[in-house]
Amino acid sequence: MSYNLISKYNVPGPRYTSYPTVPYWDENTFSPGSWKRSLKRSFNENKEISLYIHLPFCESLCTFCGCNKRITKKHAVETPYIESVLREWELYLEILEEKPFIREVHLGGGTPTFFAPENLKFLLNMIFRKAERDCKTELSFEGHPNNTTKEHLKVLAGLGFKRVSYGVQDYSEKVQKAIHRIQPFQHVKNATEHARETGFTSVGHDIIFGLPFQTKEDIIDTVEKTKLLMPDRIAFYSYAHVPWIKGNGQRGFKDSDLPEADEKREMYEIGKQMLEDAGYVEIGMDHFALKTDSLYKAVEEKKLHRNFMGYTTSSGASMIGLGVSAISDSWYGFAQNEKSVEAYQEQIAEGIIPVFRGHILNEEDLVIRKHILNLMCRMETSWATAEDYFEELPEVLIKLREMEADELVTFSENGLTIPEKGRPFVRNICMAFDLRMQAQKPNTQLFSMTV
Repeated sequence: MSYNLISKYNVPGPRYTSYPTVPYWDENTFSPGSWKRSLKRSFNENKEISLYIHLPFCESLCTFCGCNKRITKKHAVETPYIESVLREWELYLEILEEKPFIREVHLGGGTPTFFAPENLKFLLNMIFRKAERDCKTELSFEGHPNNTTKEHLKVLAGLGFKRVSYGVQDYSEKVQKAIHRIQPFQHVKNATEHARETGFTSVGHDIIFGLPFQTKEDIIDTVEKTKLLMPDRIAFYSYAHVPWIKGNGQRGFKDSDLPEADEKREMYEIGKQMLEDAGYVEIGMDHFALKTDSLYKAVEEKKLHRNFMGYTTSSGASMIGLGVSAISDSWYGFAQNEKSVEAYQEQIAEGIIPVFRGHILNEEDLVIRKHILNLMCRMETSWATAEDYFEELPEVLIKLREMEADELVTFSENGLTIPEKGRPFVRNICMAFDLRMQAQKPNTQLFSMTV
């Protein structure tokens, strides 16, 4: 990739797990009541839901992590937290007024495997008692290779879980020390093999490039080790350095310890080529899958979707986020829960759905959201029909003309396509459609760099 293109387009930008993105939510028009109405509207159209359950606890702090987490070694926090999540679930069931069909469940964190297997089993059994599901319901969790035990895997497999993703990041000891994530290859190997032996059919690994002290030789070594295990899908993404948002959690090293933008991109290009040579196919942005994995099949069937959980095979269903800081998505609106465990549990104890901010999408938001989803999931979009057109579209296309000259987008009569050369700049292309961001220029940096 040209260094000139990197320097030209490497600007702060969203990862577009939503539109509008969180900093541009209009909280003046949002209320718990408007959120409930948007969810009810969506549920009346489609009785299926996805569940994201945020389990925030970790025993130690990883300094690369941008997630909402609570560091503790006191496992007595498990039971009261589970009780709060189950009470929140009851509050949502009261809104829905009838038993929903669960299309998807994802346990995220934090570290879901911080929780004892029997506690996870109790939580999930109580969730499932009040809903319908079938053999096609996709159940997945994020596992830490250092503490995901055979018992965790056995219990979750018994509940119907088939997919697990393990955070690998990088196998370099120097990098692991800098990010406070000491994790030998053997631990990842054991966790991967145990999952497959237990019946998990999709094992994912997360690899990050652009970490402190990381070199292209580290990427080569990490990908070579990854190929020995051949996970079914791989998230291979850029480290998001946002210490102004995450505070001390990302101050375990100096900015000067991070690779430059051109070095980062070289790491990605090397890793991408190695993965493709091994049989992986690039999916959307920063994801790769074997052709046997459901993520690849979703691309083939044009059913790939993107939300706050990242890329998913489930589209059309409302997503309800349970737990501290979890974000819900009804398609017509977003809502985020309280970000501290104490505030979250206090609201739940009072019988209040613990949302503290959100956004209700207007008609223009819905059209633009569709275009951004098309770009992120299919690398193309179209405005051939009246319902896909919006008033500012001509201005958006003018903004993209320079990218067209750089061969990063290709226009047709009523649409555009992102060619292979443009894939690394998909976030920049989406930003041209982002009317909310253009209308409210931030005074400070809100996002990580795009390249």
